[in-house]
Amino acid sequence: MTHDQSESGGLSRRGALECMLWAGSAVAWTVSGGVPNSMSLAKAATLAEQKPFSFLQLSDSHVGFDKPANPDALGTLREAVARIKSLPTQPSFFIHTGDITHLSKDSQFDDADQVLKELNAPIFYVPGEHDIVDEEPGKAYLARYGKGTKGAGWRSFDENGVHFIGCVNVVDLKAGGLGNLGEAQLAWLADDLRGLSSSTPIVVFAHIPLWTVYPEWGWGTQDSAQALELLKRFGSVTVLNGHIHQVMQKVEGAVTFHTARSTAFPQPAPGTAPSPGPMKTAPGALRTYLGVTDVNFIRGGEPLAITDSTLAS
Repeated sequence: MTHDQSESGGLSRRGALECMLWAGSAVAWTVSGGVPNSMSLAKAATLAEQKPFSFLQLSDSHVGFDKPANPDALGTLREAVARIKSLPTQPSFFIHTGDITHLSKDSQFDDADQVLKELNAPIFYVPGEHDIVDEEPGKAYLARYGKGTKGAGWRSFDENGVHFIGCVNVVDLKAGGLGNLGEAQLAWLADDLRGLSSSTPIVVFAHIPLWTVYPEWGWGTQDSAQALELLKRFGSVTVLNGHIHQVMQKVEGAVTFHTARSTAFPQPAPGTAPSPGPMKTAPGALRTYLGVTDVNFIRGGEPLAITDSTLAS
């Protein structure tokens, strides 16, 4: 290796930097999902040239809910959309992880669609249990959001080298309200993943958490272990869920689990109340519990950066 010499016979600044790169003694630090990560300056320079993209998660809008915990769930959804539209850089697309409505009524779906279309970008949905309580469970949901999906509404698509998988775990709830994917969806998932390289970043989104948060309240998915077994060969897996109306995160190997806030109302922390359900907050505090999740991806093998913001922030 050659480098410039300074007039005094020592290394120039440029030469010193080159030596540091070569020797690996200089590192750049990034923060991804709140966790610091280090990389060589050479790698950091390469990543700086690559354009990142972001997408945004909305969840549990419960349009039609009007109880004391939030008498105007449609209004707080409007606030969330207005905040998103004010962002300096707009997300490439959106995912909604279920409970768009509170009772699956056509009028509630209509109201939600009217607000969400202001985002002016693709939205990929999975249903929550509140979206499939019509006379023919799931019929109204699939009529609106089922195009291009399989079965009860599961789907996959690719964006900027990331493989996205939308799972449905609310159709056949098990004892205590635990979610369930079912044999047909698991077989589809195995087939969907079969041709992918293990270096492909994976994002899975579903309504009920795919990790066991609190089984006593049905906050988990009974057969999620089978899905996670199919995903374990991938180096970067991000699992995004809703349902519990609060932010909780777990990292297990290469898998990051993350649950989102609702745009409608909070629920109590696990075990702090006799049962889950809409939680009334102190006057003026509601918007500190509601929010959206922004996910940024920069190619390079690091975890996706997940940032939550409240409507009050």
